[in-house]
Amino acid sequence: MIPCVMCHRKLCYHGRDGAASGESLRGFDRFSLKRLRIWYTRRMPEIIDLRSDTVTRPTPEMRKAMAEAEVGDDILRDDPTVLRLEELAAELLGMEASMFTASGTMSNEIAVAVMTRPGDEVLVHADSHIYNLETGALAALAGVQPRIVADENGSYDISSLEKTIAKQGVQLARHSLLCLENSFHLNRGLALAADVYAGAAAAAHRAGMGVFMDGARIFNSAAALAVDVKELLKDCDAAAFCLCKGLAAPMGSILAGSRSFIDEARRIKQRFGGGWRQAGVVAAPAVIALEKMAGRLSEDHENAENLRRGMEGLGMRVDRGGVLTNIVNLDVSPRITGAAELAGALLDRSIKVKVCDETRIRMVTHNDVSGEHVNRVIQAVSEVLEK
Repeated sequence: MIPCVMCHRKLCYHGRDGAASGESLRGFDRFSLKRLRIWYTRRMPEIIDLRSDTVTRPTPEMRKAMAEAEVGDDILRDDPTVLRLEELAAELLGMEASMFTASGTMSNEIAVAVMTRPGDEVLVHADSHIYNLETGALAALAGVQPRIVADENGSYDISSLEKTIAKQGVQLARHSLLCLENSFHLNRGLALAADVYAGAAAAAHRAGMGVFMDGARIFNSAAALAVDVKELLKDCDAAAFCLCKGLAAPMGSILAGSRSFIDEARRIKQRFGGGWRQAGVVAAPAVIALEKMAGRLSEDHENAENLRRGMEGLGMRVDRGGVLTNIVNLDVSPRITGAAELAGALLDRSIKVKVCDETRIRMVTHNDVSGEHVNRVIQAVSEVLEK
């Protein structure tokens, strides 16, 4: 007995004559199978995916740009679309130069490798992505050790920072780099104004250290704070941001800094296996992301705020601990036993969310989530709570 081509079960009712066997599909002609697939697809419920803004799909304009992209060899520096993207990104960030990479993690780790030496110590937030979610690459790739410095909501405690920096000696690691993150915390998405970390950056610079910004969602922060992204990077020596989150490109990241920094970064990129050839195919949608998608991020923030208010109206607690962006951090404990229970019930209603811990859920709005979707999510949560 062969499995059904529609539902992959060995026993089903998709056969032409209603027989409970996938073998009955052998009698289908191609036209009948095509009609069956169309029928089946149209009856599948639409998925509302709030797990992350990384799930965004490229827009039709992006897909067209990919198909028509002018390309060259990026390693040889003659891909015109990549060159255009890098020039545009550097200008937007207020940096001398930039480099297109495959991912935010790659950009972060290249930056660390350029700005440190093996055996150095880099100062990080306890809840930062570069410390927690890059598979130990600080040690494995750059050969450095991280040092956690006390902070509150992404703002380093200056006293603790200065005491850490002041510790020097022949038996101690050299402090060479201070790492920042904006927006801060992947489950909270806090937009940090430049003055929040200006003092920390100044302390690091006084000690001869470099300052690197992991700005994966820096454009979200700029939109939430109503400032130019350059303002948020004015105290940083280098910065990176993702193209495939709220900006909705299918992949990629930008690393930016001085020309000499980027020159060395290209060499490290090759060492990490990041060199690519006709990269214009994926740089083309990234250009559109910067030219058109950055300007619409406030829509995502508005949808996120409507979602927060809807959840509060249902008796849930939401994170209100700062300037918020497109990430909704929801404490379900006032109304339901656990986060996993609510997530499972929502999945049964074709809504995907991320479980952070026993009582918290993350929901992220993005280009593929509309105001109507938000209303459907609020209604779905209401139905779950009424049971």
